[in-house]
Amino acid sequence: MHFGTFKVKEGVYIPDIGVDYPKDDPFRRLLKVEVEDSSQGKYQFDENYPYLDKSLSYKLGDVLGFFIKWLLVAFMTRFHFGLRIEGRKNVRKHRKELKNGAMCLCNHVFIFDAFGVNQAVRRFGRIWIPMFAKHFNGKFGWIMRHAGGIPIPETRGGIRKFNEAFDELHSRKEWFLIFPEAVRWDMYAPIRPFRTGAFAMAYKYDIPVVPLVYSYRERKGMYRLFGKRNLPCVTLHVGEPIFFEKGQLRKDEILRVCNLAHKTMVQMAGIEENPWPTTEE
Repeated sequence: MHFGTFKVKEGVYIPDIGVDYPKDDPFRRLLKVEVEDSSQGKYQFDENYPYLDKSLSYKLGDVLGFFIKWLLVAFMTRFHFGLRIEGRKNVRKHRKELKNGAMCLCNHVFIFDAFGVNQAVRRFGRIWIPMFAKHFNGKFGWIMRHAGGIPIPETRGGIRKFNEAFDELHSRKEWFLIFPEAVRWDMYAPIRPFRTGAFAMAYKYDIPVVPLVYSYRERKGMYRLFGKRNLPCVTLHVGEPIFFEKGQLRKDEILRVCNLAHKTMVQMAGIEENPWPTTEE
């Protein structure tokens, strides 16, 4: 796997925030999680972790989490990152087909990108998001839990409970969000290869895939007052839902939808030549 040619349509803005992105490994973690003792963190992600926490303390925390998400974070995404949303109609016109839930996909490019997706598809409760477990023992662990984050377990027993939690959520017709690029690269413009786990989950639950992608704008006007000048503003594009075809082989259908979602996101981002392959090799 290697970094190839990157070409965008005329007028597409490519930010430079001074990050030396890897050119040989699209899944390298660039963000370090600061935990006092990673082996003895607050949470252990095994079969005893509450993947769907139904305790009173969690429900009370949810009330505060709701206001943080829809007041503070919504303000941050709108003004600090200059969030604009395009293509909401692509979800609205398919409300009937999306009534049993959906799998949202997005490139992973800044700290509050999941909240932008929530705003884009008008999910005023929450979207449930599988996340790297160690982040839950970091400084943003609390807000991640109350934003819909569910840690990806570290043990077999945990995996079983994790799957049971998502089975229950699907029975409630909830929406999910997965970043198929797996790791966050801040303000990165190309679309990296996708891991297929999101598509396997969507196939299992027979729910449509909704592709979304962030692109960038030069920071101008009032937005220069609210954020760092070297950071771009972001535009979130919402694509048409992609549906699985009945009667096809599971492996073939997962790969078809993965390839189509990747192609759609590349096009929505204004990219003519993307340097990465569609899936991990």
